[in-house]
Amino acid sequence: MFTIMKVTGFTFIKNAIIYDYPVVEAIQSILPICDEFVVAVGKSDDETLNLIKNIDKVKIRIIETEWDENLREGGRVLAVETDKAFQAISDDSDWAFYIQGDEVIHEKYLDTIYDAMKYCNNNTQIDGLLFKYLHFYGSYDYVGTASHWYKNEIRVIKNNKKIYSYQDAQGFRKNENEKLNAYPIDAYVYHYGWVKEPEAMQKKQETFHKLWHDDNWVDENVAKTIEFDYTSNINELKKFGYTHPAIISNRITTKNWEFEFDISLNKKSIKDKFKDVMLSLFGWEIGYKNYRIVRK
Repeated sequence: MFTIMKVTGFTFIKNAIIYDYPVVEAIQSILPICDEFVVAVGKSDDETLNLIKNIDKVKIRIIETEWDENLREGGRVLAVETDKAFQAISDDSDWAFYIQGDEVIHEKYLDTIYDAMKYCNNNTQIDGLLFKYLHFYGSYDYVGTASHWYKNEIRVIKNNKKIYSYQDAQGFRKNENEKLNAYPIDAYVYHYGWVKEPEAMQKKQETFHKLWHDDNWVDENVAKTIEFDYTSNINELKKFGYTHPAIISNRITTKNWEFEFDISLNKKSIKDKFKDVMLSLFGWEIGYKNYRIVRK
C-alpha cells in the first residue's frame, strides 16, 4: 500500500553574513527531500532575513524571532530558537529534518536518509534517525579526530511536539528529560562550524561564548585579536581525502585563507588512548550519548 510521507526541514539563524555561516548551503543541501522548510530568523545586524527569503520562495516559510539575550547559560537560547522553528511545523508533517546553519548534507546520502524515514515511518518505537559526523577544522582539508568532537547526533525526528531541543541545541529529548530512541543510518553530517575566514571566526568566538558564559569569563578566556588562531588548542587532526557536498563547492574554491597542519605532530591524549584500547579490545565505545540506539 502506497503511503504519502511529508517531510519538513527546520533550522534557526541569526547574523549569518557577519559570522560567515553557510546556512544557504545547509538549507539547500536537504531541500530536495523536504516538502517545506521552516526557518526561525533572529533579528540580525546584517541582511540575513533577505538571504533566507531568496533561497526558495515556495518551500521556505520564515518566522521572525528575537533572541533572549538574558539566556547566557549553557547556550540555552540556541535550543529555544530551535524549538520555535520545530513548533511551527505543520501537524500533517511526518518527519522533521533539523539542520544547523553550519551543517551540510552530501547529496549522495539523500536517498539513504529518505529511505530510512520511509522504513521507520510507522514504527512508534523510533523517535529519530542518528547520523554520523565529520567535523572540519581550519580548512576543508582537515577533520577533527579527538574525542571531544561528537561522533553521532540525531538530525531527523518524528513530528512529535513532545520532543524538544536539548541544552545548547546539539540534540533532542522528549517528555520529562527522556532520551530519544534513535535508528542509526549510514549518512554523515558535514560540520563546517570551525571552517571560517579567521576574522569571522574571531567575531563568532567573542560573541557566541556570551551564550554560555558571563562577561568576566569571556574577557579572561577569549583572546583579544583580529583573526582567530587555528593552530591554538588543537592536537589531533586527519586529512580529508573525499569529496565535499557539491552545494558547497563554490565556497571552497573561493576560500581566501590558508591553514596547514602537520598530522605527524598529532598528540593523542591519555584519555583518548584509553578509549581506543577499550574499543579495540572489548568493542566498548566510551563517551556521552544523548540518545538510545534501536535497530528495527
